[in-house]
Amino acid sequence: MNKKLLSALLLSTALLVVGCGDDAEEEGSVDEEGCEHLQEGPAVNVTAAVTGMGPAVSNNHTRYDIALGDVAGGKGGAVSFAVSEATDYVLFTSAAVPVKVTNGSGATVEFEESTNSSALCTDIQGRHVVPLTVGTHTLTFGPATLSTVSLVIEEGGEHDHSHE
Repeated sequence: MNKKLLSALLLSTALLVVGCGDDAEEEGSVDEEGCEHLQEGPAVNVTAAVTGMGPAVSNNHTRYDIALGDVAGGKGGAVSFAVSEATDYVLFTSAAVPVKVTNGSGATVEFEESTNSSALCTDIQGRHVVPLTVGTHTLTFGPATLSTVSLVIEEGGEHDHSHE
């Protein structure tokens, strides 16, 4: 009887440990997902607005290939992102271009983390973790020297792989 109880206890403990994961695993899976979509798409072409909010992008497992326009200092532009769930989002870009996020009131939203690389994927040239509230935000790129940048947006927490 004690062996069965001990086995049940060990099994339930193992399940709890596996179910919880850790931040490194979560970060790894988010980076893997961002890398997969940067490399394989599906892709949607959009043209960034040089004034105003710009066309809509989403965190729908899609790579947005964004054509940048002429702005002061080079190429740039903006797209809009409607957030339906307040959480951290990871913005992955295919190039190390300046990115600025503003909320619906025009206030800049500060990144929690920002880097120009990922240990898991060399295609990730920008990785920006930003806490967003419900509402529409503007993502502004540039000024940069390149005329196109690819963007993938992933939720930064637990990731749903139901699309696969």
